[in-house]
Amino acid sequence: MAIISEFQEEEAKPSTSSSPPPKAVTFNASLDPTDPVGFLGKVFNFLAKESDFLLKENVDKEIAAIVRVAKEKSKKKVEEVAPKVEVKEETKKEDSKEELKTEPMEVDKKEESSSGLKAPNKGNGLDLEKYSWTQTLQEVTVNVPVPSGTKSRFVVCEIKKNHFKVGLKGQSPIIDGEFFQAVKPDDCYWSIEDGCALSILLTKHNQMEWWKSLVKGDPEIDTQKVEPENSKLSDLDPETRQTVEKMVFDQRQKAMGLPSSDELQKQEILKKFMSEHPEMDFSRAKLM
Repeated sequence: MAIISEFQEEEAKPSTSSSPPPKAVTFNASLDPTDPVGFLGKVFNFLAKESDFLLKENVDKEIAAIVRVAKEKSKKKVEEVAPKVEVKEETKKEDSKEELKTEPMEVDKKEESSSGLKAPNKGNGLDLEKYSWTQTLQEVTVNVPVPSGTKSRFVVCEIKKNHFKVGLKGQSPIIDGEFFQAVKPDDCYWSIEDGCALSILLTKHNQMEWWKSLVKGDPEIDTQKVEPENSKLSDLDPETRQTVEKMVFDQRQKAMGLPSSDELQKQEILKKFMSEHPEMDFSRAKLM
C-alpha cells in the first residue's frame, strides 16, 4: 500500500543535523490549453531537476494513481455542470394557474429488486451514508468524506489482502470489515483530495468479476445491472475481452428471461443436427 500526499502536507520532522532544511523552490510555467502534454513535460523536468521523486521505485504507479483520481474527479464535475433537460409547462386556457406534471426519472430510482439488491450508481458501485465506491473489472475506487483541512498524518488507512480499515486517528473507524473479494495490497494507494475527502484506489486480485459490495455485510448491488465501459474492455487482451463480453451478454439474457450464450449454442447445434437427420423424431429432445 502506498500513500499519495501533496508536498505541502508532508509532516515536518525534527532536524537530526545542523544543516538547514531545504528551501521551497518556485515553479513557474504557463499552461497552453492546446498543449497540456507539453505542460506536464515541464512539470516532470522540474521534478527531475529539483527533487529525487522520479527516482522512487514505485513512482510510475503513484503517478498513474494520481491521474486516475483526477480523471474520476473531472468526470464528476462534468456530470454536475451538465445541462439538465427543461420541462415545459402547459397552461390551461380555462384556468390561470399553471400545472407542471412530470414523471420521476428512472435514473433517480434507487429501488431494491425482489432479491433485496440495490441498483448500482453510475460508477457500478454504491453511494452509502459514510462513503461511496465505484468499480471497473480491474479496480475499486472508494471516496470517504473527512473534515475540511484533514492532513495525511491524521488518517488511518490499513489495506490488507482481505481486510480494509479506514478512519481518523482517535475516532471510530469509518470502514472496518472484510473485503467482498481479495485485493493486491502492494497495488493500492490513497490520497487526500482538496483536504476534505479520502480517495482510495484498490486493485482487485480477481479481475474477472464484479463486486456486489465493498466489504461484506454492506448493502449489495445487482451486478446484472452493471454497465461496463467500452474503453475498459478495449484494454483487455482478446481472450479476456471475449470472456467478459460473454459474461455481460449472459447477465443481460438472464435478466430478460432469455437463454444464455451456451444454451443458444446448444440450440443451434440441435437445429443443425435435426436438419441433417429429418428421418429422426426429435419431439422429445431436451437441451441439458
